[in-house]
Amino acid sequence: MSKRIFLKAAVTLAGASFLGLAQAQTTPIKFQLDWRFEGPSALFLTPVAKGYFKEAKLDVSVDAGNGSGGTVTRVASGAYDMGFADLAALMEFHANNPDAPNKPVAVMMVYNDTPASVMALKKSGIKTPADLSGKKLGAPVFDAGRRAFPIFSKANNVTGVQWTAMDPPLRETMLVRGDIDAITGFTFTSLLNLEARGVKPADVVVLPYPAYGVKLYGNAIIASPKLIKENPEAIKAFLAAFAKGAKDVISSPAAAINDVKARDGIVNVALETRRLQLAIDTVINSPNARAEGFGQVNGPRLALMASQVSDAFNTKTRVNPDAVWNGNFLPGKAVLDVLPK
Repeated sequence: MSKRIFLKAAVTLAGASFLGLAQAQTTPIKFQLDWRFEGPSALFLTPVAKGYFKEAKLDVSVDAGNGSGGTVTRVASGAYDMGFADLAALMEFHANNPDAPNKPVAVMMVYNDTPASVMALKKSGIKTPADLSGKKLGAPVFDAGRRAFPIFSKANNVTGVQWTAMDPPLRETMLVRGDIDAITGFTFTSLLNLEARGVKPADVVVLPYPAYGVKLYGNAIIASPKLIKENPEAIKAFLAAFAKGAKDVISSPAAAINDVKARDGIVNVALETRRLQLAIDTVINSPNARAEGFGQVNGPRLALMASQVSDAFNTKTRVNPDAVWNGNFLPGKAVLDVLPK
């Protein structure tokens, strides 16, 4: 072999080794959202677009979801490493699958309050929770607000409600048509969907669960037991990069929507900017979030939620709050300082 060929082969080999080493140092993370690409998904798409995950030596891919229950199941199955899901759905999975070998765990709170609310049109005469007794309510069977409605009804003495189930796209349509008296849903989803169907915001009555005695947490970032066991540093890196991105999103929602638009070209920029702002104002930068600190949970409140979910969802076993939450991967105070003063 000539000296030139030998040197070329050596350089190629060294380059391949370096590339292999660089790839080995980058951890791939498959991440599942709770829903499709809408305003709030900017929280995850912006740190991808700005390279924050890449700087943290993570190769993060974000996929749309079709409900929190599905996200929990897919992370449990190992199809995804991490995800974004309603804490109540995670609690239900734990309590109904006590012998499951892989139960995902919440590692960071994002929606400090549940976004669930009851919504009705003013012309229905519904003004307060008491007015819901004996009325026809509608929501998809897996809707977080519908699942947690027994907690809302108990707190507000609502009785005799009749439920109608439908696919998500029909929920607001059926309310506008008068097929049902009220719906449950995430405020920032259903309110804007009603507007898209020609209803003025002033003509909608919104009864947010947190304003009527329901202290449930909303969506959290969850991680698979496999990732927790094998690569806890990757989870820490993910949460720090996410917090950095969340601060950017909260300070400039309009700019962040461009990252959603880049991922899904058909989104309505104006509508999704408002949806994101509504999510920030109602469940991310809420009084509870400011009191407890972004990303964190309050122990007694978590325990109360575990008890309420066990009762409302009629789970096989009681929810153990210590089993569904692990705050050991959260970054320090300075990194978690993302909420506006």
